[in-house]
Amino acid sequence: MSKPELWVIAERRLDHIEPTTQQLITKAKHLAGDQFHTVAILFEATNDHLEDELKAYGPDEIRVVRDDRFPTATDAEHADALEQLVKKYQPNSILFGATITGRSIAPRLQAKLQTGLTADCLDLRFDDETLVATKPSYGDNIMCEIICPDHRPQMATVRPNTFVAKAADGAATVTTDTITFHPVERLQVKAATPVVNTATTVGDASRVVALGRGAASAATIDTATKLAEKLGGRIGVSRPLTDQERFTHDDQIGQSGNTIHPELILNFGISGAVQYLVGMQDSQTIVAVNADKNAPIFDVADYGYVGDASAFMTALLAQFV
Repeated sequence: MSKPELWVIAERRLDHIEPTTQQLITKAKHLAGDQFHTVAILFEATNDHLEDELKAYGPDEIRVVRDDRFPTATDAEHADALEQLVKKYQPNSILFGATITGRSIAPRLQAKLQTGLTADCLDLRFDDETLVATKPSYGDNIMCEIICPDHRPQMATVRPNTFVAKAADGAATVTTDTITFHPVERLQVKAATPVVNTATTVGDASRVVALGRGAASAATIDTATKLAEKLGGRIGVSRPLTDQERFTHDDQIGQSGNTIHPELILNFGISGAVQYLVGMQDSQTIVAVNADKNAPIFDVADYGYVGDASAFMTALLAQFV
């Protein structure tokens, strides 16, 4: 009897694989053990070879569907193609990245399949063949474990950078399949244009200037913006600053925002509540500046300075002149 399949939906970002895909494959391999057959589902053009960016991460199989319309296909067209594959192979579970694209395609597929979907997960495990998805709820005060006991496939979206992508032993088998492409006439994607800054979100940035309640004045934010530009990075914020018009949920770091792993993060005026720390504590180098010497942020910082965040920031920015 063949093993049940655990799918990871490969996401394309222009001419490359979106990094969350490799992260999810690594997690899927860990979850699968000897119980599941891990399959990466990849839609690409006839002359593409994006499967080469997936092989090193060790899925059991990379199932490729080729059509020259896929690079500019709409989310509805992708969901339709996935529905055809799901009905053919009947996977046990399907994982998407909780990216802009994943958050659009996954609920469309869920509606077509009339199954459950747990969004923005921070952890996954299996209880026998039941997927247990963990996500924050009730204002991030509790972590919920959610299951879908009565319908298959089980579906989940996982926040980018929640897991770390690691190369794995073993050669993935590459297979090809076909679907009937059903164009959506009311909406067409003519082209995709890259932005100049490759760090499109705080989760992508290799350097982050993070601001908290102690660095929330307009003047301090302006200085932080200039510092982030000099560092070639982006601004990130703790939960309280998302109430300001200048920031949104996409800028938030922490349990209810983004989980990030930058090379460098500079924390200004952030005390270090656990909800924030879980979103950045795996950064390579952590710098903390806070007026409170007992702030929890210093427990995870590689370098700390007790003092005024704005003054420190201004002095640091002056070094770039």
